[in-house]
Amino acid sequence: MPDFYSEFQKKMIYNNPEKQKIARDMLERYTGAPLEGFNKHIILTNFNKYMQVFSERCGEDIHTGSVMSVVHGHDLNVSMIDFKIGAPTAALIIETLSVIEPEAVLFLGMCGGLHHSLKMGDFILPMAAIRDEGVSRHFIPPQVPSLPTFKIQKFVSQILVEDGLDYRTGVVHTTDVRFWEFDEAFKRTLYEERAIAIDMECAALFSVGFVSKVPIGALLLVSDLPLKKGGIKTKESSKAVFQEFSEKHIQLGIKAMVEIQDRGEHIRHYRW
Repeated sequence: MPDFYSEFQKKMIYNNPEKQKIARDMLERYTGAPLEGFNKHIILTNFNKYMQVFSERCGEDIHTGSVMSVVHGHDLNVSMIDFKIGAPTAALIIETLSVIEPEAVLFLGMCGGLHHSLKMGDFILPMAAIRDEGVSRHFIPPQVPSLPTFKIQKFVSQILVEDGLDYRTGVVHTTDVRFWEFDEAFKRTLYEERAIAIDMECAALFSVGFVSKVPIGALLLVSDLPLKKGGIKTKESSKAVFQEFSEKHIQLGIKAMVEIQDRGEHIRHYRW
């Protein structure tokens, strides 16, 4: 093997005991829960409301650390983590989760629908993410596409079909710019890309998951339609989305992570 291969391997968290030790400490400190409590199937979210629903569903308490929070549904063999918002924390939670070697991770996120046919409450199963954030380049070269774990997306698709629910697939644009709705040049780029939706986490989750050998998928809920007149999310419209659509979103995530344990195909990452 060439010399650079050994150097490359040492950067990987699964080959770096010192890095793993720090990551274990971080995961416990940031979530307020010991490592032995984490289940092998993980749901990620940005929202405390989702944590409350999962906590009530499982009859388990929410643990809160210095940055994040977690609920361990031991009867389901599923833990839910609120890692907050944005690509940096998305990358952080994936890299720290790698130390527990999860079998499957599913992100239940919300996104802005970009295609004219979308409406609030639609589900999107992303096939790839455009890496327009500043984190993933620290893990993998810019020419490498950001892709979710195919077998997780395939299984979530199966759950949606079994429940008689329609969904859309496509490429999601991940950005770390919040008020992009007021940038006309940025919006023109979105049209040219043909991205179906926009979010702030998927590219980081998928890229860092690939590098860290954490199998991860995503099921996104369209929470606003920012390219349409009056379509930017407000406090009132956000409240309506939570009331009308989030319960089903959570139910689908739980069902997927529970049933993939018995019905899902073996999920494997290549070891470089």
